[in-house]
Amino acid sequence: MRREGACHCGGVRIAVEMPSDPRPHYCNCSMCAMKGSLAIDVPIAALTVLEGSELLACYSFNTNVAQHWFCRSCGIHLFQRLRSDPGKYGVNAVCFDGFGRYDFDALCVHDGRDAHPKDTGLPTRIAGVMRYERLTK
Repeated sequence: MRREGACHCGGVRIAVEMPSDPRPHYCNCSMCAMKGSLAIDVPIAALTVLEGSELLACYSFNTNVAQHWFCRSCGIHLFQRLRSDPGKYGVNAVCFDGFGRYDFDALCVHDGRDAHPKDTGLPTRIAGVMRYERLTK
């Protein structure tokens, strides 16, 4: 299913062919923990930059495999090339129409800090679950 979304200022617009059963998740690595992105993993070919490619900036560090793309105008992170699978992007779900961080009661947290698949050679390990409890309806 195709979803469109944008950064906060609307300068960068993207479209993604979402998986039929998207599984948004967090990661506890140093970068993801600080930026707070809610990722949905998709193949590289599933993402299209519709507008504002000139506003995109990339940050990369350490092994320089992961590439974190954000809007240089408003600073919002839109997607990243995954270090764990360079053939995929982790798209920031909250940038897409119809997805909200608080629409999910529980979200898995991948353990990128202590057990990153590229460091251990093992499959992704779940570090925990983030829960959201609504106080009002």
